[in-house]
Amino acid sequence: MKTRDRLRIAVQKSGRLSEASQSLLQQCGLDFRQSRDKLFCFGETHPVDLLLVRDDDIPGLIADGVCDLGFVGLNVLEEQQLEQIAQAGSSRLHSLRRLGYGGCRLSIALPQEEVFAGPESLRGRRIATSYPRLLARYLSDQRVTAEIVVLSGSVEIAPRLGSADVICDLVSSGATLVANQLKEAVAILQSEAVLAAATTVFLDARQPMLELLLRRLDGVLAVRETRLLLLRSARSQLAQVQAALPTAALTTVLGIDDQADSVALQVLVSGGFGWADLEAIQHAGATQLVVLPVARMLA
Repeated sequence: MKTRDRLRIAVQKSGRLSEASQSLLQQCGLDFRQSRDKLFCFGETHPVDLLLVRDDDIPGLIADGVCDLGFVGLNVLEEQQLEQIAQAGSSRLHSLRRLGYGGCRLSIALPQEEVFAGPESLRGRRIATSYPRLLARYLSDQRVTAEIVVLSGSVEIAPRLGSADVICDLVSSGATLVANQLKEAVAILQSEAVLAAATTVFLDARQPMLELLLRRLDGVLAVRETRLLLLRSARSQLAQVQAALPTAALTTVLGIDDQADSVALQVLVSGGFGWADLEAIQHAGATQLVVLPVARMLA
């Protein structure tokens, strides 16, 4: 294996994952200087560089060793994994982390006037898709035989052109389906952005950098839906205020100088936390409530 002293990460050049992926790296403390051709970003704070490429090219660049990691949609990664398994019997690609953004689904869609009565409705039909391996896996799991029509783009217009009866394509809002007089029938894969890598342990300076990056990613991802709640309470009302806090909240109670009858609370709240929750805590006796975002955390 060729040794290198810098990690190289493939990132979508443009599209729904590009900005969010680069923003996530910045939250991990990585800053970059972009080349004039806007195809390469040199890491200025850490030995980590970015290669800006097409989404579909990322798994291949990782498998070939051109890049060490890649931010890619799970749908693209799993399609490439299945392709490699079909050709070579195994795949060197795997997902290191699910990243929680870029959510969409790979779904079967059919003309609006048709009724979907389960997978059996697809038997003998022509299904257009850009994800033939994922579709074939679903059909095999359902024990349904259908003709897969492989298209590289504009899948949604295939029924109107007569080249397919139904489609299997990525769906986000569903607006594109409606515009083409289609309706979603069943989702066969829930997708999101993932950090992909080859099943390789680096024997050079890249390994400690990879471990550092994963620790920081975990720290950022762990607090994405976390808020820091600051409040005050009279000691006599502390028990009922604590009872009003969200279940499993991590709470620290602090004394206040010159105010023996009062305490300050710092509360880490995970998940959804809205106005109704805040008002319930105030009703229990809390005062001076402040909710702050949490940027990162190391356990």
